[in-house]
Amino acid sequence: MCDSVVATGAHTASGATLFAKNSDRKEGECQPFVQFPAAYHPRGSTVDATHISIPQVAETYRVMGHSPWWIWGFEQGVNEHGVAIGNQTVFSKESVEPEPGLIGMDLVRLGLERGRDARESLEMIAALIETHGQGGAAFAPGEGGYHNSFMIADPEQAWVLETSGRRWAARQVELDALSNQLTLGSDWQIGSRDLESFARSEGWWRSSGRLDVAAAYRNPDALHIARARLERTRELLGSERGRHDVPSLERLLRDHRSGGIAPPADLTAEDPGYFTVCMHAEPVGTTTASLIAPLPTDRTTPWPVWVSFGTPCIGLFVPLYLDGAIPAVLAGGGERFEEDSAWWVFERLRLAAAGDFTRHTPVLREGWSVLEEKIDHERREVEAEARAVAVTGDRDEAGALLTAFMGRTVASTLDRAEELRARIAS
Repeated sequence: MCDSVVATGAHTASGATLFAKNSDRKEGECQPFVQFPAAYHPRGSTVDATHISIPQVAETYRVMGHSPWWIWGFEQGVNEHGVAIGNQTVFSKESVEPEPGLIGMDLVRLGLERGRDARESLEMIAALIETHGQGGAAFAPGEGGYHNSFMIADPEQAWVLETSGRRWAARQVELDALSNQLTLGSDWQIGSRDLESFARSEGWWRSSGRLDVAAAYRNPDALHIARARLERTRELLGSERGRHDVPSLERLLRDHRSGGIAPPADLTAEDPGYFTVCMHAEPVGTTTASLIAPLPTDRTTPWPVWVSFGTPCIGLFVPLYLDGAIPAVLAGGGERFEEDSAWWVFERLRLAAAGDFTRHTPVLREGWSVLEEKIDHERREVEAEARAVAVTGDRDEAGALLTAFMGRTVASTLDRAEELRARIAS
């Protein structure tokens, strides 16, 4: 499933573009956070994505993001140029291709590795879709694939890209959200050459007016999963227009609507309110990872990306930096529990809280508060120190400071998670 939001500089307190996403996948599916360096590649080389190999480009950029343990690509992530991308499942009248192709997560990572700004990343993803198609298991091994939408942002611009098979449409946005439905109407700005002709050939669009993408392509059978979440994210975005910051987006990603800080306990999948932004909605999906990225115009000095594992309502957002080396424990984890995996530490905490979210969630939120303040205070000091070093040209020393800070922060976060798990389990 998934929900992404973006607020460009005119709508944020700091003037920096803010990107955020909840990744909703199967409960218990480990989703590590991984990092890859920039690289140059020899002519004729290939890259092995989740299901297929494709030609590699000459240069790829430094990236990091959440990657389900069995998938090559990212659910959401950022690159060194301040580009952030996240994908969502969308439901089209068009059948998914039966042959393996690129899946949405592959396209997120490829867009980040190959795009210096949002528009270039969009064009990269669009070209890859037209060339290789979308196909193969994407939600769980052995299951089918799906069509995708993408939120793509950089410090100056943001784009919504929506797809159906090898067709696509896109529109530039300033304050917007995506969930699991096609949203572009006749307001799309760029698209694939056969976007309208294919819809007409299938009988999905008979009007003489400009193509309404959602009206033509959208499969209405799955709207109940996404409609309430999309309305809620857009409501929350509009309620703090011009004042958005990292805390406001943390609240948005943790939102349970009428359930307050804990997920609603008395609803079923027949009720649209069952599908909240912070998802606890098996068998449809559960939030398994979250990311918030302020995208500053000045990237010569450190800028944090805030990352959470599991459902964000019971967890903590940790600041991470592309300019340093993230702790190995963040990138660890597979199909089954591993002690040296940050994701599994938070999954054990979620399982303990799931016995009674209404009772345990307030305890956990209060239990994180002191550490949150400590991390934020130290973060500001370390960023200032790293910034002072970076402006002298010593990026390696700045990176070392950030690496050490991330190591301390992640260690204290995991220790606290285990303490809180023991508290609510007693």
